[in-house]
Amino acid sequence: MQASIFVQSHVSAHAELTWLLECATPVGWLNRMIQFKEKSRKQGEDVRAALMTYPVLMAADILLYQADLVPVGEDQKQHLEFTRDIAERVNSTFGGRNWKKRGGRGGNVFKVPEPLIPPDGARIMSLQDGTSKMSKSADNDASRINLTDSPDVIRQKVKRCKTDSFLALEWDIPERPEATNLLTIYQLATGKTKEEVLTDVSGMNWGAFKPLLTDALIAHLQPIQTKYKLIMQDPCYVDDVLARGAAAASETAFATLDLVKDAMGFVVPARRA
Repeated sequence: MQASIFVQSHVSAHAELTWLLECATPVGWLNRMIQFKEKSRKQGEDVRAALMTYPVLMAADILLYQADLVPVGEDQKQHLEFTRDIAERVNSTFGGRNWKKRGGRGGNVFKVPEPLIPPDGARIMSLQDGTSKMSKSADNDASRINLTDSPDVIRQKVKRCKTDSFLALEWDIPERPEATNLLTIYQLATGKTKEEVLTDVSGMNWGAFKPLLTDALIAHLQPIQTKYKLIMQDPCYVDDVLARGAAAASETAFATLDLVKDAMGFVVPARRA
């Protein structure tokens, strides 16, 4: 099965659906979003309206493609619940018999997606703070492992990552968030079970474990980085993949957008360029 890879802004249906969904979204729902609360406290009066409405854009990204399942981490569960709420609100307000009476298709406008949360590694934490999530937008680059980090950079980041003063390595101990996080990263990089990981690290201290984790991360990322370097040598190929992906995505996205417009009472374009 192949995925369509495209640049979001190259499919204008995302922006169009966002505005339509904003027309159906209560402000109170947006005020409750945790990420907006946290970031608005930091930014103060400089906070932008787009930050507040960003969850609506995320909902549009999902609902445009009538997804059944959406792979998310634990930190994104609220956003998916928000998406489900919007889908159900649009379905109940504009779909069903009301839509049918207006000459439309009737039934639900959107599928209501379910979360697909991985059993392990659903929430990876910062290398500098085991209680904060790892984020690509964090100011401190040392807090994360980037897919394109060189072996030397990975080695330095793991060497300097935060640990604790306990000797043995243990999992799922509330007082030891860094231990749980680093063991989880090792598990994901190696594809091993928890039991196998605990066997690997039995009797180890942090000094012995960090090189083991470093080697696992480097080995895990090596084929990805090799493929990345190969692809980036041919910019025309990348442009072609993105163009074909946008064309394929647009076909589904605009079909959904037309359904939404019809259900909400807009005049749907007879033809698209």
